[in-house]
Amino acid sequence: MKKLNIFKVVGLVVALFLLVACGKAKDENKEKVRVIKVSHVFQTSEPTHIYISQAADRINERLKGQIEFQVYPNAELPSYKDAIEQVLRGTDFVSVVDPSYIGDYIPDFTALVGPMLYKTYEDYTKVTSSDFVKDLEKQAEEKGIKVLSLDFIFGFRHIVTNKEIKEPADLQGLKLRVPASKLWIDTFNALGANPVAMPWSETVSALQQNVIDGTETTYSFMSNSKLYELRKNVALSGHFLGTGGVYISTKVWDSFTDEQRKVIEEEIKQAAVDNIKKMQELDEQYRSDIEKNGMVLNEVNLEAFQEKTKKVFDEFPGFSKDIYQKIQNEIKK
Repeated sequence: MKKLNIFKVVGLVVALFLLVACGKAKDENKEKVRVIKVSHVFQTSEPTHIYISQAADRINERLKGQIEFQVYPNAELPSYKDAIEQVLRGTDFVSVVDPSYIGDYIPDFTALVGPMLYKTYEDYTKVTSSDFVKDLEKQAEEKGIKVLSLDFIFGFRHIVTNKEIKEPADLQGLKLRVPASKLWIDTFNALGANPVAMPWSETVSALQQNVIDGTETTYSFMSNSKLYELRKNVALSGHFLGTGGVYISTKVWDSFTDEQRKVIEEEIKQAAVDNIKKMQELDEQYRSDIEKNGMVLNEVNLEAFQEKTKKVFDEFPGFSKDIYQKIQNEIKK
């Protein structure tokens, strides 16, 4: 009887050991999955979030057990400058943000999203696929930033007021809300307006209280924020094209296998293409919605606006000589 008990005890010990060993093996396998956190400021309903998330899902499926991309919207993780700093530190982190934020390190990236450059989305993608931009991307890599895409477009920005704006002179003295960005402020100063930097969260109440005369924004924000209840005119200036880039540390990028890099690049690029197609559809929907709700849209003298804002490129700190003309040449090719 005692022998039997000993055998039972030994059997239980062996079984317990095997269970612990299996558990450890599972934990070790879990640890092998490398988590890459993706940060952006877009809401979950916006196309940029939707298509970045789709890219992450496809990457995770194709690299199952190796790499997992986790997407954090709404600035839940460090964003803007803080996000680029995370990339530069070499953390397992991807930042999706306007190219001007890597312009802090390579100024000509800010010039890419400068005023009055593009009339269509294709104008912009011609430039981002050019040798000129490939050279900028190499400069970014030397600083530690790998550019995976620059093409997550979220729309042209136009001027919303109660006054019809056709010429730069029509903006003289108008208080217009702009983001707290030197590029925006310099641009509207050049156009003769009185730019007022404030967060978007304060803009609607500022319009309601007539603290500002108007704002500049995309069709989607006009529609979603119901700006048609506050202002009635939209001047189709298209002065800036809103677009996001996707960036990762070169140190992290170099640590991936060739196959992993291939998969990530393919899915990010495809997501950018899908995003642009969707934005073209949504532009029509949002434009139709604001017109249906009483907004009146008018064309502006684009040549006059371009002429007024050229000096922004000449005077902005760090831009290379003749950068405006270089970008125009790429569009015309």
